[in-house]
Amino acid sequence: MVDKVIQTNTVKIVGKMATDLEFSHEMFGEGFYNFYMDIPRLSEHTDTLPITISERLFVDIDLKPGEDLVIEGQLRSYNRYVDGKNKLILTIFARDLYVPEDEEELESLKKTPNEIFLDGYVCKAPIYRTTPLGREITDLLIAVNRPYNKSDYIPCIAWGRNARFSQTLKVGDHIKLWGRVQSREYQKKKPDGRVENKVAYEVSISKMEHLEENNRDNCEE
Repeated sequence: MVDKVIQTNTVKIVGKMATDLEFSHEMFGEGFYNFYMDIPRLSEHTDTLPITISERLFVDIDLKPGEDLVIEGQLRSYNRYVDGKNKLILTIFARDLYVPEDEEELESLKKTPNEIFLDGYVCKAPIYRTTPLGREITDLLIAVNRPYNKSDYIPCIAWGRNARFSQTLKVGDHIKLWGRVQSREYQKKKPDGRVENKVAYEVSISKMEHLEENNRDNCEE
């Protein structure tokens, strides 16, 4: 079962630890911690992504901000009740942690610093739009199954040709996609008129494939 899940949701990122470890929770006597990593894009932008890691993965490693790390795992979601509403929270759940041995190895790993593969199902009707500059975008929500009748719900964004294709997808359609996990800053206006700066996490799609097999039941939370 675990092997099947790994094949449907895999993430690999290479970057620097940006914040200290912060205790998150304990499960069956095992402690889990959160921190953020800075992942450079090929452009000058940097994605700052949330990581959740088990204490057993860094028993012999002194993790501290500025450390170069390679994380392999899954992009997971969970709901948090905030201000009377359910909010979808995303985090990269680390299954493996690696510290590059030298600068040469690090530079080689940086050639592909941010990769994700998802195999899942469309959960909401795609939203197609264009930017003021005419760039085509489609927003998707993908459900990826994991054990014990759980699913991760992953916001994704497609561009250009992929955006035009994505707008034709239906709820329940089975797709595979490849891309990167990105952070995006935006502003939200509060009811009292104040503007709040927020950060969204999503998958930017570089390649996708539509499978003939559909299963609408996989989109039920």
